[in-house]
Amino acid sequence: MRPVPRLLAAAIPLLVAAGTAQAATVTNVEILGLDETMTINVRTALSLTDAIGKDLSGRRLAYLVREAEAETREALEPFGYYSPQITVERSRDEAEDAPVTVTISVQLGAPVRVRRSDIAIDGAGQGDFFLKQEIAAFQPHVGDVFDHAVYEAGKARITRRLAERGYFDADFVERKVEVTRADHAADIALRWDSGMRYGIGTVTFNQAPKRIIRESLLDKLVDWKEGEPYHQSRLDRLRKSLTGLDYFGRIDIEPQPEQAVDGRVPVAIHLTPAKRSIYTAGLSYGTDSGAGVRLGLERRYLNDRGHKLLAQVDWAEFRKTATVQYRIPAFAWLDGWYTASLQGADEQTEFADTRRLEFVASRSGEINDFWTATASLHALRERWRFVSEDPTMPVEDWRYSSLLFPSLRGEYINADDRLYPRDAIGATVLLRGGVEGVGSDATFVQMHGSLRWFRGLGASSRLIARGELGHTFTNALVEMPLSLRFFAGGDRSVRGYEWREIGPRITVGSKTFALGAKNVATGSIEYEQYFNSSWGAAVFVDTGSAFNDTPAWRTGVGIGLRWRSPVGPVRIDVARGLNDATSPFTLHFNIGADL
Repeated sequence: MRPVPRLLAAAIPLLVAAGTAQAATVTNVEILGLDETMTINVRTALSLTDAIGKDLSGRRLAYLVREAEAETREALEPFGYYSPQITVERSRDEAEDAPVTVTISVQLGAPVRVRRSDIAIDGAGQGDFFLKQEIAAFQPHVGDVFDHAVYEAGKARITRRLAERGYFDADFVERKVEVTRADHAADIALRWDSGMRYGIGTVTFNQAPKRIIRESLLDKLVDWKEGEPYHQSRLDRLRKSLTGLDYFGRIDIEPQPEQAVDGRVPVAIHLTPAKRSIYTAGLSYGTDSGAGVRLGLERRYLNDRGHKLLAQVDWAEFRKTATVQYRIPAFAWLDGWYTASLQGADEQTEFADTRRLEFVASRSGEINDFWTATASLHALRERWRFVSEDPTMPVEDWRYSSLLFPSLRGEYINADDRLYPRDAIGATVLLRGGVEGVGSDATFVQMHGSLRWFRGLGASSRLIARGELGHTFTNALVEMPLSLRFFAGGDRSVRGYEWREIGPRITVGSKTFALGAKNVATGSIEYEQYFNSSWGAAVFVDTGSAFNDTPAWRTGVGIGLRWRSPVGPVRIDVARGLNDATSPFTLHFNIGADL
């Protein structure tokens, strides 16, 4: 082996020592002068970020610091800033192996704004009203900061809209953005050739692994004629209708433009049957009903005509109900159901001792995306009595009522989220009435309405308002069963008072019972504040009255605990009535969707 020259041998230790002395470790990269979104984008783009915590040579560190300015500049361009002033500084203590901090200071300067915008569609879609709306709404507008994300979203929205309306051959003719840095200006040129608009062709339903519903029934869900212009919303409505029938566990709707014939796109719908029978069982507890058990059986489809059957029993200490319901799909006028149900109820609570048997025949349907309506005919037989705990008091005779009456109910819901709404309004209206001698023991007309309003305040709080009004036109209130009289007090009424505590009352022996009233009016205002994604608290004020002539208003205030549980919102409230100094605190518990 050739000997190493003495001069080179002497230099090697010095070179090693020099390399070691130049080694550095970046421990932090500070970015100043930007908002949170820009800071995140810049930090993601920096090679320095990947080097944090690693040992770097002096040469490598110098390279990364030089690159940081160009990387920062490029990361700010999507936000419309093409000429920022950027300063990159590194700091290091004199001590050996001291950590290095790199500071990037940014002055954004003037942003690039849209100077000209030429957005157009050629071809058959040129005169399409809805495509014109999309073009008019395209952002960024002239004068706006040229934000790349907003621009890409606007471009994608028009492209998607073309496909949704059946322009499957649409493509770009021109697609460019010219940025003039000196003028801080951007010129947009976007143009599509829409091609022809396709129509909807043959719709085929494929049920696998076996057919459970006859196709003649499914065909009734198709609310268009073959050859009509294609629109995705038609298929979305069909999917919603199929989902509402609850026959299928999986629904795949597949338009096939590549197989179009004579400009008509066939649609293949693949349906996987859901489990036919649903068995339910659960435990329950209520302060009025006591401990109980619930058992149920639902047949999603009894036959290939889509008929449904539900049987359910709720058996509690003081309240027992048994329900049988039969439903048939309906498509005339409005999609919905014909329903026949029979329910028997037996209640022995502190409120009263009642027996009830009711048969209801109804027709329900969706009027539009917000309104649903139900028209029904009720045959009700009810008996009740108030029983004192005083053994010296005679037991009251049973009171009986038989009523045959029609009912019309409408429900309106417009919500961003039905489970936990932050911008929503919900309302229900009910009208029903009967005539003495025409299957009824009393003549009456009853109206009832309720309103719920939700408004988000910031990211983690919301305001909730609730109101209720009801009135009964009758001269024979004593002939009307308890189930058709108005009461106030309790969880969804006036908290701070027990269930049905507010309203006209009767004393039997040592006990006082609510009689029910012709009228009801209640209102509530509530503020919720969440501390994290699951837990929050609430404060509220409720007021209201059930009355015949003059209301005796009762007001309750309280606080509550809120939990967004996996099965829906859980609400636990503690409240107290303000109208009696001796009123006890009441505990209220609710679970389920707000709307």
